[in-house]
Amino acid sequence: MTIDTDLVLIILFAAVALTLCVAFYLNIRLNRFLRGKEAKSLEDIVLKHGADIEKFKAFRKELEEYLDTVEERLDTSVRGVGTVRFNPFKGNGEGGQMSFATAFLDEKECGVIISTLNTRERMSIFAKPIVNGRSEFELTEEERSAIAKAKEKLRT
Repeated sequence: MTIDTDLVLIILFAAVALTLCVAFYLNIRLNRFLRGKEAKSLEDIVLKHGADIEKFKAFRKELEEYLDTVEERLDTSVRGVGTVRFNPFKGNGEGGQMSFATAFLDEKECGVIISTLNTRERMSIFAKPIVNGRSEFELTEEERSAIAKAKEKLRT
């Protein structure tokens, strides 16, 4: 079996020509892809996105630190408030429903209860500290009720 060398050369020449055409076409497409709309290279875009990612990481860390401080401050802020209005002088009608007890509690059920006793001649104000939902001072029924209302607000 004889192989015609001219035929082999023509086939090889055609294959080389076809390969060069495909390479030229791919080179044109690659240049268009790398050039972009603003003549930026793909490497510049990748570097810019890398820098943006680093900025976002720094921002995220800063934000997490800020949120930690906010959570610490919220733990000690007033979260539950309960008020009860009452008439301390039910027998003789003095004062009406003008007296009240209001409890201010934080997340750990610590805070203060402020009570007033109002009459026509004077007004008395009392403040009692609350620690873990209890006071070392004697509480009236209205004050205990105000604390219970404040605790309900903490749960909602």
